[in-house]
Amino acid sequence: MRNLLLLTVLSAPLIAHAEDRPNILWLTSEDNGISWVSCYGGRNCKTPTIDRLADEGFRYTHCFDNAAVCAPTRSTWITGMYAISNGTQPMRSRNRIPHDVIKYYPDLLRAAGYHTSNASKTDYNIGGRPDTACWDPRGKKKERYRWRNRKPGQPFFAVVNLGSSHESRAHGNVENTRNDPKKMKLASYHPDLPVIRKNYAKYADAIENMDNDAKKVLDALKSDGLYEDTIIIHNSDHGGVMPRSKRFLYSSGTHCPLIIRIPEKYKHLWPAEKPGMTVDRLVSFVDMPKTWLSLCGAETPETFQGTVFLGKGIEPEPQYHLSFRERADERCDSVRMIRGKQFAYYKNYMPFAPAGQHLSYLWRAPAAPAWEMHHKEGKTNEITGRFFRPRVSEEFYDTVKDFDNVHNLIGEPAHQKKIAEMRLAMRKMQLELFDSGLLPESMRVDRAKQNNMTIYEMVRNPKLYPLESYLDAADTALERDKENLPALIGALSHADSGIRYWAAVGLLLLKKDAAPGTEAVAKALKDESHQVRIMAAWTMVRLSRSEEGLGCLRNLLKDGTTAGRKLYNVLDWMGEDALPLIREYVESKPRKLDKIIARVAAEHGIKRPK
Repeated sequence: MRNLLLLTVLSAPLIAHAEDRPNILWLTSEDNGISWVSCYGGRNCKTPTIDRLADEGFRYTHCFDNAAVCAPTRSTWITGMYAISNGTQPMRSRNRIPHDVIKYYPDLLRAAGYHTSNASKTDYNIGGRPDTACWDPRGKKKERYRWRNRKPGQPFFAVVNLGSSHESRAHGNVENTRNDPKKMKLASYHPDLPVIRKNYAKYADAIENMDNDAKKVLDALKSDGLYEDTIIIHNSDHGGVMPRSKRFLYSSGTHCPLIIRIPEKYKHLWPAEKPGMTVDRLVSFVDMPKTWLSLCGAETPETFQGTVFLGKGIEPEPQYHLSFRERADERCDSVRMIRGKQFAYYKNYMPFAPAGQHLSYLWRAPAAPAWEMHHKEGKTNEITGRFFRPRVSEEFYDTVKDFDNVHNLIGEPAHQKKIAEMRLAMRKMQLELFDSGLLPESMRVDRAKQNNMTIYEMVRNPKLYPLESYLDAADTALERDKENLPALIGALSHADSGIRYWAAVGLLLLKKDAAPGTEAVAKALKDESHQVRIMAAWTMVRLSRSEEGLGCLRNLLKDGTTAGRKLYNVLDWMGEDALPLIREYVESKPRKLDKIIARVAAEHGIKRPK
């Protein structure tokens, strides 16, 4: 009897603790940055549900996505790790990770006694495990509000995704919108065209639909009597959705709403004195899963790379946030961005390509082709036309004065000290995170496969992935300084294909100043790496040795290559120089044309023979 009494006394605090643990509802919306939310100052539509949530909770003013597009963002969320650290950053790549080492946060919540659910969007971009495996089973009936499937008294963590603001809602017909196109406030980089105004209005309608959907979810929580027992988190999965927002690391693509309502019973967790207040702490999306685990009292593995920003386990605020951009659908790119609350620094690792590449899904929104045509007609100015031009290697913006990021201050003397500081901070973070993006996508995939390991493991082996050397080589290439010519020529014969790739990039960016290295570039046309050969071939075309350069590209087209996606992109970026080869390729009647080649051919009247 005494032992039973002792057991009861000892277990009482544990039971009380379990009952005190908060439920969490994570309400995510798709594809909308802060400019589309009225409590953040958005003027194009009304979001009364989200505004009310901000009045009852806390509105974070400096929350940023790490990837600006869905799959890499969700890869970062589910693992608590930057996707670039795992090799899962290219869109829909589904590269494998070591699942015995990297834990998903819902698994850890389940181990802590929580019922976990995700009624719709997973899209974790990770191979080797079904996306739904980390969540509790859906139950026998199709229940959107799956917290209703939990055991009596069990705390829950539920994700409910609001898809009515998705990019697809901006596609198609833009007539007869509820919102008035004439009242739309356009970003400064968009030309003021009727169809663009109408597309804004169409998406404003979608945002209002999303807000109404959010109300339905909150009403369900209230009807279940759980509103005052549940921490409610609302944020978008990234910015969007007009062209130059989603997929891009500018403020419109990464600066996201984050609102957290914490009931009175959990007042000790409030991040400010009272509800309705704003919180200016810098928050990255990678911080979220670690914070949710902390709030729930769950185990947090050392693999998690974020910072706890709320609750008892709060950690010091980081100085900077890091974002990354790589391939999105069929379009290759590579950008890194680091920012604080005012300044943002960008490094474009593929500046030879314009930001505004024709991406088939994005171009379904009428605003995109209208903007592109306006540019082709020579009607854009320095600000509205820059999206379609090749980029500089670095960008730097005062995001407070210039939210749209259209005034590049990289050459301003007054900012050089800050720029130097942020360059070093970015490099430090890239090294700490084992940034896997310093090799082209196919090269890193092939190297990991050849060594029978995941990209995660490969980039942590300095013999297979000497990241410091790659960062140095990339910096040299991006400088576009002809004084680096001897070093670049020498690097073309380096034993590491990654170094040779960056040497080829550097020579391409030097344009005519690379002429003394022409013979070295010609030798690189036979490099064992397809990625090196592609860049060397383009350089040869620029150096007026088109026959040799196009001949190399012709052979790559015929032979097929794991770098095929990059090859098709390069042929498009080359413009008129590549048209003879594209014509020849299309008229050779290949069984299936890549969508990039098919579009270029259609634009220039190149037809496949019947």
